[in-house]
Amino acid sequence: MVFDSARFDLQPYVGFDMARYVRRTYCSWEDGGWRSLLVQRFEHVPVAEDMALPAAADLHLVLPVAGRAVLETRTGGRGSRSTWAPGRLELGIPGQSVVRSYRGDGAMRSVQVHIPRDTVDSVAAQLGGRAVDFEAMAASLTAGDPLLEAAVRAVGFPGEADDLYAESAAAFLAVHLLTRHARTSDLRAPAREDARVRAAVAIMRERLADPVTLADIADEVHLSVYHLVRVFKDATGETPYRFLTRLRIEEAKRLLRDTDLAIDRIAPRCGFASPGALSAAFLRHTGARPSGYRNS
Repeated sequence: MVFDSARFDLQPYVGFDMARYVRRTYCSWEDGGWRSLLVQRFEHVPVAEDMALPAAADLHLVLPVAGRAVLETRTGGRGSRSTWAPGRLELGIPGQSVVRSYRGDGAMRSVQVHIPRDTVDSVAAQLGGRAVDFEAMAASLTAGDPLLEAAVRAVGFPGEADDLYAESAAAFLAVHLLTRHARTSDLRAPAREDARVRAAVAIMRERLADPVTLADIADEVHLSVYHLVRVFKDATGETPYRFLTRLRIEEAKRLLRDTDLAIDRIAPRCGFASPGALSAAFLRHTGARPSGYRNS
């Protein structure tokens, strides 16, 4: 498992004035030697106005363990209110910055867990490859989840657990969130169209290195391009092009992790016309360059 510790530098929020708002009392990277899961415990200032939290790439769970407050949150011009109270889990949506204000009734403390996006994406692929609706996941969590709360508390106070424990915990948390809280559609395509989507995915996997086009895939599964795009997105939550690109990026990640192949040899194996094309797509999908991913 690769976790980009250099990019986060023990603080997932780049540009956030942490000392102004919180005091960190535990960090699993510094205090536990973990690299597979970042867990932190914080003491928060009791009052905050217009606290700007930049977007993070990972999946961020916040579990209040002391204090009560009403949180006012602004995201993209929209405002919402929620309650800070012990045991009330909150999910930070990857890639989404927020501005938050609150006034607590006393000491406020939390356990915060950052699940690496690589772990989430890998688990999602194993569970069928559907796109994850993180907003729906966050909304689902507001109803409560005693098992997840207990798991976050356990990793927040882990004792002498090593990184193997952290890696297993990260995988469990990702599987649980995606299984219990990710939105799934009750409207399924007819079986015949499901079979064609499966056939299209099989073609993509078999011809990952080839310059296969959407028209090629549509022709092989006996659908028009328009019809393929529609049923494919209904079944997977993604367009065929995005799905294929994600498969290629996952294969590039595997080769970067598990082999010593140069990037100019990895690119054609993953269907990219040049190392530059691979680098641009890799940066767009993961937030890192291939070389940075390998070095981490």
